[in-house]
Amino acid sequence: MVDMEWYRTFKTIYQVGTLTGAAQELLISQPNVSQHLSALEAHVGKQLFERKPRRMVPTDYGKLFYTQVIDAIEKLEYIEAEFRYTRSSNIPLTCIGTSKEFFYTVLASKISKAPANLVFEFCPTKELMQKLNAGKLYFVITSNRNDEKDIVYEPVRTANLLLVGNTEFDTAEFDQFIKNNELDKTEKWLCDQDWYAYSSDLAIIRRFWLENFKKRPTIKPRFVIPDYNSILKGIRFGSGITIASDYLVQDDIAQNHIKEIWKGHHPAQNTIYLAYNKNNVTTDQIEMVKKLLK
Repeated sequence: MVDMEWYRTFKTIYQVGTLTGAAQELLISQPNVSQHLSALEAHVGKQLFERKPRRMVPTDYGKLFYTQVIDAIEKLEYIEAEFRYTRSSNIPLTCIGTSKEFFYTVLASKISKAPANLVFEFCPTKELMQKLNAGKLYFVITSNRNDEKDIVYEPVRTANLLLVGNTEFDTAEFDQFIKNNELDKTEKWLCDQDWYAYSSDLAIIRRFWLENFKKRPTIKPRFVIPDYNSILKGIRFGSGITIASDYLVQDDIAQNHIKEIWKGHHPAQNTIYLAYNKNNVTTDQIEMVKKLLK
């Protein structure tokens, strides 16, 4: 039976060039290094190195053997190191549900620093909450809050909702209505535009509308796309408007891909919560995820 340590020793001898150096690198004795190499050579039936006075020189077969096994050895060493790192952090594998655009905008650049292995799942909030209640997810990042037994909702971020559109979109008439505080004309102008909506229930648009017009919107969206990255790309290369959280659009606005049209007379906000079952997660897990969300 082949011992993984034989391959690790072979790789180290090949890279270091001496038995003594390999022993120092592997933190084992030189006789053990020699024993591992002899066992591997006996197993493959070929000599892998020529024993020179001051150096181990790989044979032609040794060179070929190295190219064939090095990728597998390094992959196994990487996996071993990852498990060792996760185990030492005392934080178990953590499953998190969120939207794709929130992950891309807020989390993607930070997750490599997390002291645990993370599994993310993207699907509608209703499905994520069902999985949270069933114990299939440990955390859900959501802007919806419900009263559910044992589920804790911790506010982790507050976003301002903005009206945005294509940079070439003519808003002169709209800007004049805003300047004159003509809310009826402002609303009618908005209703006449092509709208992109994240969901058919217009949840985000409705919140913005209620804050600024004190009633529900009567618009009929032309496009319903459950992904803000796709919505913003559609607006960037076409026409139309949407309501989106500031953290989702700030980079596109800064790069002049889209433009901010209106913040609203009364800023509408969207609170984002970290939802979890207090009986299923550890304090370390909670602190780790909250740190990612800062």
